[in-house]
Amino acid sequence: MKQKLSYSLFGLLMLIGIPLWAQKENDTIRYNQYGVRVDRIPLIAERRNGTLVFESRDQKQRIWFDTRVQVDGAIFTGDTYNEIGNGTAIRRARLAMKTELNEKWYGELDLDFANSELELKDAYLAYFPNQHWMIRAGNFKESFSMESTTTSRYLTFMERPMAVSAFAPSRHIGLALQYNYNWLLAIGGVYFQNVSDLEERTYSVDNNKDFGTDEGYSLTGKLVFMPLYNKSGYGIHIGAATSYRTPKTDAEIPGSVRYSTRSLTNINRKKYLDTDNILNVDYTWQNGFELAVYYHNFRLQGEYLLTDVYRKNNLPNENFNGFYIMGSCMLLGGEYQYNQRDGEFTQPTRGRKWGDIELALRYDMLDLNSSMEGLMGGAGEGITAGINYHVNSSVKVMFNYAYLNHDRYANGKGKLFVGHDVQGNLTKNPFEVIETEGKAGEDFSMFSIRFEIDF
Repeated sequence: MKQKLSYSLFGLLMLIGIPLWAQKENDTIRYNQYGVRVDRIPLIAERRNGTLVFESRDQKQRIWFDTRVQVDGAIFTGDTYNEIGNGTAIRRARLAMKTELNEKWYGELDLDFANSELELKDAYLAYFPNQHWMIRAGNFKESFSMESTTTSRYLTFMERPMAVSAFAPSRHIGLALQYNYNWLLAIGGVYFQNVSDLEERTYSVDNNKDFGTDEGYSLTGKLVFMPLYNKSGYGIHIGAATSYRTPKTDAEIPGSVRYSTRSLTNINRKKYLDTDNILNVDYTWQNGFELAVYYHNFRLQGEYLLTDVYRKNNLPNENFNGFYIMGSCMLLGGEYQYNQRDGEFTQPTRGRKWGDIELALRYDMLDLNSSMEGLMGGAGEGITAGINYHVNSSVKVMFNYAYLNHDRYANGKGKLFVGHDVQGNLTKNPFEVIETEGKAGEDFSMFSIRFEIDF
């Protein structure tokens, strides 16, 4: 009788689709949608400086969300040749998920939804053989310019300097090796396409499909020396970076490069400084030099960047450069924090329970004029003063005032007025401008504000 009952139970379980082995497993066993038995690791949830983090008890497994929203507004003043519209924008609306696995592996996926435009930001895998080495593959920022690699949540000013915006290569698909030990940071990598922007990705796909063009590559390296690495509250950063770059197929025209910037604003969409497409490019060589000094609540930082464009068919080479220097201080006892592993500044501490106030001043210059016989993309300088209210670890309010001064060649690829001709009419031709030196070109002031939350 018992044997018949066992057969009946077995048949019933098979009929209802539940395997016999599954009935014998205890409640700690789980299977995924593919029928594979999965590991189970209980995670503890907590907020860390406003960020939601899930972590295992042994601290070897961790996953967290990194969300960022920046709401900007700007008002422009000055007697300009070209009308500038005041406006607002969602500068960034970022949603990222990051994870650490067994202290050796790290992964990140970061998307930007600002102004209803989806862009892929960071998407990479990193491996840590030991505490000094890191290998990274995927889409991430090239190690060129400390202001470029610094996350936007910790920027001192609302926009990066013009030279950094124009020259720093930012994110590309690549493979990089990083070494860090006490006073030395060394990073080197090979990089390929930009996949963040849909338009540039479309160019790359079309150039591959229509012309079978190689996508191009870049070799980028950086060295940082930190002679006071073991000191608390103060230090020195000395860095140098170089990048050898062949033209990428993500350019509108294969074999071309272009350098441009929106002059310290994302609201005014005009690009006064713009080389347009430089054709018949063999390769470009970019170099950057960095120096930063901080002492508790004071910081001084600057960079000098150079770009040389080498062209084919005996065409003249083009040479561009730019720099910035900035200083800032925390007024109420907060201090600057330096991230030795990545060679950049991170979130400062606050001196009061209700927050801290930061004052900052920056001068920056970008020169896209190669030579009178070559390419004249315009030159400009900016002076920016900033006041930042660090409310807590998640909320920051930024106020910037900037004065922009452009020369007569900064006509946005011939689209913008830069002065008057002999008849008194506005002209876009810099060689027709009758204004004296220093008077030609677009000059204006800008008041801007940002409300930011990171969680």
